[in-house]
Amino acid sequence: MLDKIEKLSKVLNESYSEKSLTNSLGTFFEKNFNVNDFSIVIDSKNEAAISDLEKNNCYPLFKHKKYIGYLQFSDIPIELYKFLKYTTPFISLKIQNIILTDKMQKNINFHETMKNIAKIIETQYELNYVIPIIGEMLDKFFADYLIYIFLKNENSGGNYLAWPSACNDKTILDIVSRIETPVLTPDKKTLALPLKSEGKEVGVLVAKSTNEIITDKDTDYLIQLSLQIATTINRANVYAEILKHATLDALTGFYNRCQLEERLKQEVSNAKRQKSPLCGIMTDIDFFKSVNDTYGHAVGDLVLKTIAKIVRGQLREYDIAGRYGGEEFSILLPFTKIEEAIRVAERLRKSIENYEIDISKVNPDSDIKKINVTLSLGIYEMTPDDNDEDLLKKADKALYQAKNTGRNKVVVNNG
Repeated sequence: MLDKIEKLSKVLNESYSEKSLTNSLGTFFEKNFNVNDFSIVIDSKNEAAISDLEKNNCYPLFKHKKYIGYLQFSDIPIELYKFLKYTTPFISLKIQNIILTDKMQKNINFHETMKNIAKIIETQYELNYVIPIIGEMLDKFFADYLIYIFLKNENSGGNYLAWPSACNDKTILDIVSRIETPVLTPDKKTLALPLKSEGKEVGVLVAKSTNEIITDKDTDYLIQLSLQIATTINRANVYAEILKHATLDALTGFYNRCQLEERLKQEVSNAKRQKSPLCGIMTDIDFFKSVNDTYGHAVGDLVLKTIAKIVRGQLREYDIAGRYGGEEFSILLPFTKIEEAIRVAERLRKSIENYEIDISKVNPDSDIKKINVTLSLGIYEMTPDDNDEDLLKKADKALYQAKNTGRNKVVVNNG
């Protein structure tokens, strides 16, 4: 008996999680008592009569005389029964310690997630970047849950999926289409929370468990996180509204889309009045989504800032650069013929292709410290018959051809 107790003590000391404890104890009971199919059941809410447990080859676990669950075996021989009589208090204590440690770690992870979302509120303002970052945080924190973030569509009044890219669960889609208050499905595996900030509905957060039911503790976590997320989304919406009347893109320092369109009208008008040449360049960072997916959105932001800096360094003082959207930049080259525009574009392409971007500071966990990206470019020179929209639209057509014929190249639309 003593040698087996010593072996059990070693098993308990070396176990660090409920799974490892279950596996180690299963091996221990099989070797020492020839018992298979061992499992640990934590079930403090459904206490069964001791006699019923024994009939089903189960041995109860207690914490200070309070029932917390049981050990389940395929069979309990007399020798094992006697052994458990002396050793279950130690097993029970180990289980309690593991549960407590898991809870403490989850609390630490929760507060870390809350802190990171708070940082986003202070530093990030564009929903296109904010939502994927938050989605990745929640996926990491709730490893056994599928997380969905829906945003309010101001035009239709409904909600559209913003994270992840798809949701084929009809139950979730139905809940989101008519949600007004928090919804927990009858099986307690799906929780939907309206996202509200300053009295405004900004979206819906949905969590679906792929394992057990959603616990009360996780519900509390999700509610607190939903409040933080709603604040972040509302702030981004307010910023987007302000940005409509601003001139510069916050991330790159280029003209934003709205201001770019104003400058485009001015330059087209000037070119026609002065009968001077005007070229437009549309650019797109190749495989930018892969950069975000592989290294994270902080690295994606760094790539955008770096390319913007390179572009600024290659242009003349009176050239115009704008962020057209996402990873697309637009460049207007006044008083420039197509031949010179091609040289500018090729110079840009080569500069970016050869530039190593150091990502070690924004993603210290990555094994890769430096990355290279490439740029596809489309060019068009305005004709007297073109209107305001034609210049960039036709440059974008050339960009589309560059992306579909190998990328990292310059293509000219000759009209």
